[in-house]
Amino acid sequence: MSLRKPWLPALLAALLPLAACSGPAIAPNPTAPNYMGGPGFAPGEGTGQAGSGNMLKDLFGGGSKNNNGGGGPGIGVNAFLWRGALDTLSFMPLASADPFGGIIITDWYSAPGAPDERFKATAYILGRQLRADGVKLSLFRQKLEGGQWVDAPVDPATVGDIENKILERARQLRIQAKAAS
Repeated sequence: MSLRKPWLPALLAALLPLAACSGPAIAPNPTAPNYMGGPGFAPGEGTGQAGSGNMLKDLFGGGSKNNNGGGGPGIGVNAFLWRGALDTLSFMPLASADPFGGIIITDWYSAPGAPDERFKATAYILGRQLRADGVKLSLFRQKLEGGQWVDAPVDPATVGDIENKILERARQLRIQAKAAS
């Protein structure tokens, strides 16, 4: 019986270029990025007039006379709801944020006091108006059982509470923006 494996060199030759593609591991950023202008973001920023000379204000700005934060030509959702959702969910690690589609996705988060339970959220900003039905939240919960994460039900009241916190923060941002102008 021969111990030679004639297919082994061909397999190694095929996998070698793939191994060269892997670069150094990129460590996740431990601080949540500020999508509205970096460390110096001030409440209400991002609601300026289109063409103000500030690219971030032009991109994320509300620019309308009634200052409803409806978003400028570069953003398709309400800027106050967008920022309110980011602020409200900031305790969870951010996985993805699309200001043009109005979707914020967090990564799994476990509270320090409950390491056997974790949550993940997806916030949808549904329009350009600051309205109660302008935000929808999907919340996912898992519990650690037998060393594996198992899906668990989420209390609908919890989802409603978080949506209300997002709306409350958006209203605060709108009031601050009006006071600043």
